[in-house]
Amino acid sequence: MNHISIHIEDLKIKQHGNVVLDGISFDLIPGQHLAITGASGSGKTTLAKAIAGYLFHEGTIAIKDSNSNNKPSVFFVEHRNAFKNLSNRSDFYYQQRYNSTESEDALTVNQELNAYFEKIFPNRDHYDAISFWLHRIGLEHRSNTPLIQLSNGEHKRLQLIKALMLQPDILVMDQPFTGLDVQSRKIVSKVFDEISANKMLILIPGHEELPSCITHVLELENKSIKQFCPKNQYKKAENQKQSFTLDQLSFILENSPEFSSAVYMNKVSVRYDEKIIFANVNWNVQKGDKWQVKGANGSGKSTLLSLINGDNPQAYANEIYLFDKRRGTGESIWDIKQKIGYVSPELHWYFDKSISVFETIASGFFDTMGLYRKLSEEQETFIAKWLAVFNLSEQAFKLLSNLPVSQQRLVMLIRALIKNPALLILDEPCQGLDDQQTADFIYFIDHFCQDKTLIYVSHYNHEVPSCINKKLELKDGKATTTIFEKKEKAVA
Repeated sequence: MNHISIHIEDLKIKQHGNVVLDGISFDLIPGQHLAITGASGSGKTTLAKAIAGYLFHEGTIAIKDSNSNNKPSVFFVEHRNAFKNLSNRSDFYYQQRYNSTESEDALTVNQELNAYFEKIFPNRDHYDAISFWLHRIGLEHRSNTPLIQLSNGEHKRLQLIKALMLQPDILVMDQPFTGLDVQSRKIVSKVFDEISANKMLILIPGHEELPSCITHVLELENKSIKQFCPKNQYKKAENQKQSFTLDQLSFILENSPEFSSAVYMNKVSVRYDEKIIFANVNWNVQKGDKWQVKGANGSGKSTLLSLINGDNPQAYANEIYLFDKRRGTGESIWDIKQKIGYVSPELHWYFDKSISVFETIASGFFDTMGLYRKLSEEQETFIAKWLAVFNLSEQAFKLLSNLPVSQQRLVMLIRALIKNPALLILDEPCQGLDDQQTADFIYFIDHFCQDKTLIYVSHYNHEVPSCINKKLELKDGKATTTIFEKKEKAVA
């Protein structure tokens, strides 16, 4: 049984000269576990970091252990797993994981965990603990995989292992279910239930249903607490109607280049040394198709998409046609990307966040990781109109890094849309968005993509647009396809 209590009184936090939270007061007693909810930009991560001791604040944050005079330990798990290469630098680049000569420039999962705990607990044997948690969290089969080759969901599970092996008194996690497939979410929820008897949990759950161990919910709104109550009394706000109208999209010019198949793959295989990612994949994405790509974490979804988007050199060793032309017959990578709008969590991670929102979106015209060309007046007008659609006009000239993660993701989505591409590839596009933003975006995609070709990846049923009419699923290195006769909604 944990004996931890938290008392927060009149908490106030400023960031970049603006008040982010003000007048925050609540208590957690031993045996209680908290979920922090609220709309994008409401201060959820800020509050979590303050509790973990990461941020300067005004007011009181008092954490006590009634069974000990020692100060309770708090561990905060970031939204994203940060790691370094073998030269102890963080200068990875986006396509690096797909280049066989450079995709191993990072420690393996086993090496990372051993190095991490040797630094914190020197001269202590961690073999048994590491083996136990790798098995418990479902990463045992990836123990010898370089970190750069892990999927988004696998990185999240690695973060959790690090936190659990430290055995903190309070575990604070930002979006612990982000990027996890259905089975992994069940595993992590069960782990939370098991450890909740011995430590206090504070989670920012995102879209996920609240784990059964959560006892209380704190919802933030307008810099303060909207409600703080037991979980069974929590009333989740209904999504409001869409924040934009279809009339706002009238500025988008029709763009329908002639082609029969956007993507055609014939017996496509990808392997790295002895590891086969997938083999003999046959796939025909015809003009106007709406595909969902499914598969467990690490099944090869991002690798499959990288063959299309020009980021994986193994595309040239396979029979792949894009817009009816075979890869490697004279086209440049820029010719390929010009017809494709693309977004993924990995692209967001590696993107230069030191440029403005406006510049970030503008880079989508040229498929670069920054803006290196002068824009035309028409392009500038297009950017302004897209910003208005997603209610981001006031953020146009702020640094991308200064926006909440959810708004950063919206900016990256606009970047993918700015060219009005013939093929739109959206890899977990709703990751990091709040419920209202997700509902708005799905509504938008269902209307924007009526006459477009779409490839869509998501682990969540409610994030899949109703326009999806076909499904490709990767499992055990093989691909199976399904066509929905009545365009029914795909099941996650």
